[in-house]
Amino acid sequence: MPQLTCQNLTIGYEGKIVISDLSFSINTGDYLCIVGENGSGKSTLMKTVLKLKSPMTGQVIFEGGLEPGDIGYMPQQTVVEKDFPASVREVVRSGCLNRCGLRPYYSKKEKSIAEDSMGLLGVADLAKSCYRELSGGQQQRVLLARSLCAARKILLLDEPTAGLDPKTVTEIYALLANLNNESMTVIMISHDMAAVAKYSSHVLHIGDQSALFFGATADYLKSEAGRSYTCLGGELV
Repeated sequence: MPQLTCQNLTIGYEGKIVISDLSFSINTGDYLCIVGENGSGKSTLMKTVLKLKSPMTGQVIFEGGLEPGDIGYMPQQTVVEKDFPASVREVVRSGCLNRCGLRPYYSKKEKSIAEDSMGLLGVADLAKSCYRELSGGQQQRVLLARSLCAARKILLLDEPTAGLDPKTVTEIYALLANLNNESMTVIMISHDMAAVAKYSSHVLHIGDQSALFFGATADYLKSEAGRSYTCLGGELV
C-alpha cells in the first residue's frame, strides 16, 4: 500500500514551471533516490512533498496514517544556518519540536531520543559544543541527528553527504541503510550515482521538466537515462 503519492504534480517557483505532470508513489520501507541535473527541481519537489510549498497543479497524498509530523527533513544548509549560535544538544533536540505539540519544554522521552540520535551519529561528545564552531562534516552529522529526532516513518534528505570526507560518507550511508532495513522510508536527493546504485530500491530521475524515469533501481541502471549518468563516473554534472 502506498505511503505517499504525488499525483499529476506541476511545481515551480516565481511562476516558472520546473516539473510538469509528475506522478509516482512510495511504499513503506522504500529507499528512493531522486537524481537529475542542478536546477531540475529536485529540492522544490522535496519541499512540495513536505507541504512547505504548494503545487501549481496536482496533489501530494499522505496514506496509511502518515502525518506531516512523521517526516524528518534534512535540507541543504544555508550560510546563515552554518553560523547558528546554539549548542549541538539544542540543535538536535529541536528536531523533537513537532513531538512537543503545545508543550513549551521537552519531555524525558524526547530528550532521550535526542541523546540516542547524537550517539548514532557520533556527536554525543560534542553535545555542549557550539554548533557554528564545528567542522562542515560535524555540522552535517548534527543536522542528520536532528532530522532523525523528527522522523517516525519517513526521512527526507537533500544531499546529506555533500562536502563530507569519504570515511564519514561511508558511515552515513551505512546508518541510512540500517534505518531503511528497520522499515524507515528514505527519500534522498543525491549526485552520487555509485551510492544510488548500491543503496536505493527505487530511482526518480528528473530532467527537462518531467520524469525521465521512475522505478526499481535495477531497471534504472539498464535504462537509457541510467546508463548515460553512470557513464559519467558516478557523479551528475
